[in-house]
Amino acid sequence: MIHLQPKSARPLSGSVVFAVMAFLLVVARAPGQDLRVEADAGKLITPAADAAIEKGLAYLDASQHDDGSFASGGYRGNVAICGLAGLAFMAGGSTPGRGPYGENVARCLDYILVHTQESGFITAPGSASHGPMYGHGFAALFLAECYGMSGNKEIREKLDSAVDLIVNTQNDEGGWRYQPRRLDADISVTICQVMALRAARNAGIEVPMETIDKCIDYVRRSQNPDGGFMYMVSGGESGFARSAAGVVALHSAGVYEGPELGKGIEYLMKFLPGDGRSDAAGSYYFYGHYYAVQAMWRQGGEPWQKWYPAIRDELVSRQRTDGSWMSPISPEYATAMCCIVLQVPNNFLPILQR
Repeated sequence: MIHLQPKSARPLSGSVVFAVMAFLLVVARAPGQDLRVEADAGKLITPAADAAIEKGLAYLDASQHDDGSFASGGYRGNVAICGLAGLAFMAGGSTPGRGPYGENVARCLDYILVHTQESGFITAPGSASHGPMYGHGFAALFLAECYGMSGNKEIREKLDSAVDLIVNTQNDEGGWRYQPRRLDADISVTICQVMALRAARNAGIEVPMETIDKCIDYVRRSQNPDGGFMYMVSGGESGFARSAAGVVALHSAGVYEGPELGKGIEYLMKFLPGDGRSDAAGSYYFYGHYYAVQAMWRQGGEPWQKWYPAIRDELVSRQRTDGSWMSPISPEYATAMCCIVLQVPNNFLPILQR
């Protein structure tokens, strides 16, 4: 079990946490590490958004089961939802055992560690999922973020095996699919694995360059002439959610400039929140915006300045009175995604730092 420190009786406001964590990040950074915390980043989180975040995190706090997992019905115990909820708490400044939601993060971590098999596969048998490798990718990303902040040996061992599984199941095209097997691939599952690999590499885990190079080639071949991305390289139309995933896959693989990124951002800007077009993502709405806000954050400049306020205000308006957001998968899933999106300007999660 990860050592827990008592949770404060009253969670700190987002603005206070931002100020404290920004100071700690600057003081603790390694020489030459580029955190680039923007001076005005906190101003983007309005009082209404700050209140929405606090309500959303409080909802997740109240929804967490004793074993550290989340959700109910078929999705109860899903490792992806647990990992995303853990990331949502961490995006507000908490770490395992520390901060207003440190106990929650530690319980998420314990749950993920328990469900990391000897093979490295992170899964909870009996829990519903859209595809087990989705869960593995999100859970491995969470493990990598926790390891990078703690250096805990047990986390390192589990993370090593989880990364090895990802590397060893990459198919010949350069991507991944629903099952941990070298068969077909799609852009949606691929981005989950690439972000986990990037977070692991950031934390000091070795990731073969051959794996990354093959992935970059796969993602580039998935782009359509309109700048959007197809679901599989065999062909297909572009879509908002998969295109957001495609852009972030390139970023996560270390591609930060080039015509493919410019075209991808231009395509995504057609779905600026507020005009109703991103609603076309349907059940992939939260998934799409989870990646879209990351794409714009890394792009910076005018796209970011337009995108974040638009999605911020849209999500605030959609929050339910109990602090949750609703999704066909589960409210815990949607709430975790929204809290991560709203907290991107905090720049706390290593995987999102510019």
